[in-house]
Amino acid sequence: MTGGRATIAGVVRLLRTSDAGRAAAFLVMPVVALVLRQAWAVPWGVVVQGLVIGGLTSLVALGVALVYRANRIVNFAQGDLGAVPATLGVLLVMATGLPYLLGFAVGLAAAVVLGVLVETLVIRRFFHAPRLILTVATIGIAQILAGCGLLLPRLFSSSAIGPRLEAPFTWSFTVSPIRFDANDVLTLMVVPATFLALALFLRRSSIGIAIRAAAERADRASTLGIPVRRLHTIVWVVATVLAFVAMFLRAGVIGPQIGSVLGPGILLRTLAAAVVGRMERCPTIAAAALGLGVIEQDIFWHWHQAAYIDPALFVIILVSLLLIGRPRTTTRFDADATSTWQAAREVRPVPRELAHLPEVRFVRWGFGAALIVFLVSLPGWLDESRVNLAAAIVIFGIIGLSLVVLTGWAGQVSLGQMALVGGGAAVGGAVTSRLGWDLSLALLVAGLAGAAIAVVIGFPAIRRGGLTLAVMTLAFALAASSYFLNRQFFRGWLPALRIDRPALFGAIDITSETRFYYVTLVCLAIALAMVRGVRRSRTGRVLIAIRENERAARAYGVDATRTKLAAFAFSGFLAAFAGALFVHHQTGLGTAPYSPEESLVVFSMVVIGGLGSVPGALLGAAYVRGVDWFVPSDYRFLATGAGLLLVLMITPGGLGAVLYDVRDWYLRKVAGRRRVVVPSLVADARTPEPVPVPEAAVAEAGEAADAVVPGTFS
Repeated sequence: MTGGRATIAGVVRLLRTSDAGRAAAFLVMPVVALVLRQAWAVPWGVVVQGLVIGGLTSLVALGVALVYRANRIVNFAQGDLGAVPATLGVLLVMATGLPYLLGFAVGLAAAVVLGVLVETLVIRRFFHAPRLILTVATIGIAQILAGCGLLLPRLFSSSAIGPRLEAPFTWSFTVSPIRFDANDVLTLMVVPATFLALALFLRRSSIGIAIRAAAERADRASTLGIPVRRLHTIVWVVATVLAFVAMFLRAGVIGPQIGSVLGPGILLRTLAAAVVGRMERCPTIAAAALGLGVIEQDIFWHWHQAAYIDPALFVIILVSLLLIGRPRTTTRFDADATSTWQAAREVRPVPRELAHLPEVRFVRWGFGAALIVFLVSLPGWLDESRVNLAAAIVIFGIIGLSLVVLTGWAGQVSLGQMALVGGGAAVGGAVTSRLGWDLSLALLVAGLAGAAIAVVIGFPAIRRGGLTLAVMTLAFALAASSYFLNRQFFRGWLPALRIDRPALFGAIDITSETRFYYVTLVCLAIALAMVRGVRRSRTGRVLIAIRENERAARAYGVDATRTKLAAFAFSGFLAAFAGALFVHHQTGLGTAPYSPEESLVVFSMVVIGGLGSVPGALLGAAYVRGVDWFVPSDYRFLATGAGLLLVLMITPGGLGAVLYDVRDWYLRKVAGRRRVVVPSLVADARTPEPVPVPEAAVAEAGEAADAVVPGTFS
């Protein structure tokens, strides 16, 4: 026992030393997988099965890392890029009887064409846009590709589609207690061969070396004559091919997912492996993906319930990040990524030179008064069902504000914000339905619970830096939807199926939709006041400084980790606060509104509105949820897929940027009419005409200069 503890302590010390940082990232997942196998006496056949599944995941993760290094974005469409051509190839083999290898070749050609089209038609349009805008654009691409994947089976006969794609040969073997067929054998051969081919391509070929150079310093590579944009096209093609190979093999190992959409579980595993490898170490990424595959199969073998996999992976990722910690050295890759993020342009306040003018004050206060009148009078000309939807939009506006603080100001990406909303909903609903407390206390307790959850999952991720918080929040979102909000496991803790709206302060009846709508408006006003106060404080200014250049902020003595953690705690408070409102708005707790897919929708919603802009977040909520609930079904595509890309192409800064552009246009008109030169608008203002100087003054100045320095003027 003592020797085992000493060994574990030695491993922990190894993981935490700066000299072994890369080795730690390389070993942590395989070591955890082997420890679980020994603890649960898992057969070796289960381990081999985990290696097969993890190998497929590693191909997708390597594609994510390649795209990230080339474009500095997280490609949410990576799995769908491979799923569409793989579906085409599988359907050709199953439905038309095309030979396996020929179907694979057709799918491979389709993957190459798809990679070229996506990069040239969409990605290249956002070449100069903020990186987060391009990241959200990949969510739109994923939705479009998912739609294409659902439409492809309609072109073929469904009766010919079998449960699994047959391999071109029949050889098999057994590792107790699992028999591995030809598809597993093919995967065990193709995945290592793909690893080797990718390594040789990146290290030996001239194109691969140029891709690595452009990934390290794109601006410097461009000055040396390297065609960076053309290389980006090649990177997207390679990433699409890697995803295609994984999905095509997956159709034989697990079965073709024809007519269904890829879930966020694949995204979590690929992102987790890529982040462990810091998006740059391909061997580390592959090892992490293999380790996660083994861990997943070990957990399923031990508990025989898929619901335990997501929370177990969440805990394992959390512990592994605590062990690895933050790297003490900064790589060239990290240095180049500094200040390239810039979620959105900073909103300029009304210039002081114009703020006191009556026409500016009238428009400013008049617009605010008109908006208040509109919101207050809204229930007067809507029926009860529409008022209920309007209240939901207001609640999602509060959720949008939580992401403005976290992502727009602190520069941290959260892919599980709706899980925090779900946590607040569970706590707030339980406080009123089980304890009988007032709604106001339920909102406060839920907010504090959300802040505590945010600190627990945010501390190791923020210490680690980079995209780790995105992975942690996505893992928490999956664990929350499948386990923590599951009545099968927490029936005694979760609120009742039916939640009545209690009287506010014990005296105000809020059972009607109109009265509850006014409650949500008051809560939105409170959230706006809190967010406005944070932005005007020193904490708000420090958050912007950290977002733009964290290393420079640390040089001035700023504790960046503590400040970002405080921002996440505040964001969690707002999200859980909104969740407590939402559960009483829905009068019950379900799991669908808090799924990981909804977190991606909320993330897109805020970017559409304009990150960094409080009005933009509210506009985004009104747009996405308004289109989803108020617009006829034939036009709801405007809030998804193509509509998302269209909005981002027209106005990359979001709807909030359009609003502020109109404001600045009006301010320039006022400044021109008043003949006031405003420094903050000088880039867009005309240069004032030079004032004529009398000739006598010029001659007098020349004589004075000659008296001091003879011969200066002729």
